[in-house]
Amino acid sequence: MPHLSGYRFMWVIAMFDLPTDTKAARREYTRFRKSLLKDGFARMQYSVYIRHCASRENAAVHIARVEANVPPDGETRVITITDKQFERMRVFWGKRRLPPEAPPAQLELF
Repeated sequence: MPHLSGYRFMWVIAMFDLPTDTKAARREYTRFRKSLLKDGFARMQYSVYIRHCASRENAAVHIARVEANVPPDGETRVITITDKQFERMRVFWGKRRLPPEAPPAQLELF
């Protein structure tokens, strides 16, 4: 069994700013958001979705899926960080206090 390392596991973060000024734009926004959810992403913040991946190669597969579903208008950015980098994230709240998201309890296999 290979050594499990926080430097091997990756988080894919998709951030987007899409127009919602017309009915067609709202439809594209919804289609894109649903494609992220279907691919295993979870909402981290408004227009920021995250997905845990077992490796860089697995992350590349999901990044390609995001790219394939990007609407024609707006902007979408994707970044990958290691599990070690993700665990160093600092979260600040104003009045509303919620605990940070817990990483998956076990490795997801597809």
